[in-house]
Amino acid sequence: MTGAEWVGPGARLYGRGRELAWCERLLEQLGAGRGGALALTGDPGLGRTALLRHLAHVFTSRGGTARYAPAVPPRDVQDDVLGHLYAGHPAGRLRAALLSAARPLLVCVDDLHLWPEAPRRALQALGRGLADRPAPLALVLSVAAHRAAGLSEGLPVLRLAPLDDAAAAELLEQLLGDRPLPSDVRDRMLGSAAGNPLALRELTATRALACAVELPAAAGGVSAAVEDASPSDRRTAQALRLVNAAEAAQLGGRPDRAARLLAPVRRLALPDAVTGRAALVHGLLEAGDGPVADARASLLLAARLLADHDPAQALRARLAAAEASWAMGDAAAYREALAPLTRGVRHGEPDGGSTFGTYLRGMDAVLSGDPRGFAAGRGALRQVVEGAQGEESAEAELLLCASAAALVVGDLNAAGRLGSRALAAARARGLLTVVPRALQQLAYGELRAGRHARARAHAEEGVRTARRTGRSNDLAHHSAILALVASLDQDARTVESYAAAAEETAVRHGLGQTATLAQWALARADLARGRPKEAAARLQPLIGPGRARGHFAVRMLAVPCFVEASVLAGRPAEVHAAVGEFAQWAGFGHDPQAPAQLLRCRALLAADDPELADALYTEALARHDTTDGDFERARTALLYGKWLRRARRPATARDALRDALLAFERCGAGAWAAQAAAELRATGEASAPQLPHTLDGLTPQQLRIALLVAEGATNREVARHLSVSPRTVDHHLRNVFAALGVRSRVELSRVVAQADGAKAGT
Repeated sequence: MTGAEWVGPGARLYGRGRELAWCERLLEQLGAGRGGALALTGDPGLGRTALLRHLAHVFTSRGGTARYAPAVPPRDVQDDVLGHLYAGHPAGRLRAALLSAARPLLVCVDDLHLWPEAPRRALQALGRGLADRPAPLALVLSVAAHRAAGLSEGLPVLRLAPLDDAAAAELLEQLLGDRPLPSDVRDRMLGSAAGNPLALRELTATRALACAVELPAAAGGVSAAVEDASPSDRRTAQALRLVNAAEAAQLGGRPDRAARLLAPVRRLALPDAVTGRAALVHGLLEAGDGPVADARASLLLAARLLADHDPAQALRARLAAAEASWAMGDAAAYREALAPLTRGVRHGEPDGGSTFGTYLRGMDAVLSGDPRGFAAGRGALRQVVEGAQGEESAEAELLLCASAAALVVGDLNAAGRLGSRALAAARARGLLTVVPRALQQLAYGELRAGRHARARAHAEEGVRTARRTGRSNDLAHHSAILALVASLDQDARTVESYAAAAEETAVRHGLGQTATLAQWALARADLARGRPKEAAARLQPLIGPGRARGHFAVRMLAVPCFVEASVLAGRPAEVHAAVGEFAQWAGFGHDPQAPAQLLRCRALLAADDPELADALYTEALARHDTTDGDFERARTALLYGKWLRRARRPATARDALRDALLAFERCGAGAWAAQAAAELRATGEASAPQLPHTLDGLTPQQLRIALLVAEGATNREVARHLSVSPRTVDHHLRNVFAALGVRSRVELSRVVAQADGAKAGT
């Protein structure tokens, strides 16, 4: 097997002899009617896609049938095999369908980690099944290295390594063709690529031949046309090459290298077009790992310099400057950054009809502080969300804007879908600096929606990605989100550790949003552990009108915690202004939980009016039932239960506290569940009896619900399965718990397992 193998006309694989030998054995087995499965992993750019396409080409050339299936399906899938793959059928049905379509059949699935959940799970199960029960079917699943641990379980794994020096040099020679290249520059390119074929291709495509830090060293090897130009033109051409190379390094997640390449350019007097490009790259670098106010200044300079030379890059610079302003927590600066663009939109210039134009108009109106303009801004942002959802080929940056628009208008489910698509698009395009930003938006949206486990998973991945790409500001933001998630179920030290990591960078780089999230996390941890005075002290500066006021897009989210902490600390008079502001904010529809939270706040303030407080708590719980989010409903039920117990209504209090306990356990809020359990014990709640070994006492509907819940279904999933409302499921589930004497879903699963075991033994 040679180092270079033909994939098809004009395309070759380099340095993959070991991998091709492994795959050849699989193809030989398949040709003999006994296929199998293989997981192919590796870092981005190492050639997973190229190897899959090669295998499909080879097997087809031998008379077999092969299909290559990318994560994003073709617009109109006409092929039966591909149709089965994307349909999400269960593994058994998928196996039968594929075997009936063609024999022998090779299926090469690319980027399995980016596939929707149903077909992804089916393909995983199919692969494991082929390992146990071979058939004339082979499945090769490509999985990114950072997601391989869970997705390749139970399968043989082939890991792509970087190219060795000889193969990388051979690939570079092929990419350069007959273009001369000094040996020192060639060595730098090979060293920079570190055996990554995609990196080598990008370095060559961007003409990054001037890889030295100083311009004179980069002068060798340029084209004859540049050599014949004037010294000024030659210097400009060389500088532009360095800027292009710096931008490629920045997008590739190598900020240190980008800064080194950019340093000599920023010391020179150059035309505005080149200086503007350099300022843009410098601003983007600072936005990821530097004071965001400085990043904003560089980006606005870039926008002004590029306005007459490269409008598309000028727009990019202004959007990035606005994003830096958002991170600072300065709404006026955000609007100022976009002012030239929104003026054009208002006056009917061409960009006003684009999705970006609509987004700019909507954000400008929403942040204007004018209630009359808010409705128009909300409508514009809704258009952005709907347009992006219907545009299959939207770019990652546009999808991020649409996801942000969905968060602003309170459509948290759409924000999650669009954020997931932005992440997939960024990964597919190799935009390594966009990936942590997409993960940041996804994690924040999941946190807002109350899906804390998903928020943690995205934030943890964001931490790893931000570290790899040198983006300390993204790392700090992800740490703040992890602090908020940890305030549900971790000890105080874990919350403090995450918050301290976030605040260290937030203070140094002026990250207002990150700092506000970190303080909110600490306050929420205080509340979970029964320390309302400490929580109120943390939140009062964020909610109040002083210089320490929190981020404009976050502080209202923390108001319900502030009200709860202040009332429990005996200082209700301090929160009336905040509740009034929160009522106005809730009316704008920014958050689906806000109306129920507002009722909860008012119930807390009506503690001395039993009839009013009871009515407000009851209405708040009813409003919670119309939205997703167990955690916030459980907090309302906990406060209601506390109030009922102090009002000497222990029986009613026990119902509310049981609801709170079960909901906290469902969403993994261990610290809050402990508080609810303590309150429940204070009502005189008896210890749970011995778990039963039979389900005979349940009604048919209760039995169906119990079995589904024991399998891990949520209330909403049970409701969809049985065609009833979530409230009906919740009512039946409470009765199931009472009938069986259990207090959590874990105990219910245990009872169901015991009942099944008892039945099997009879």
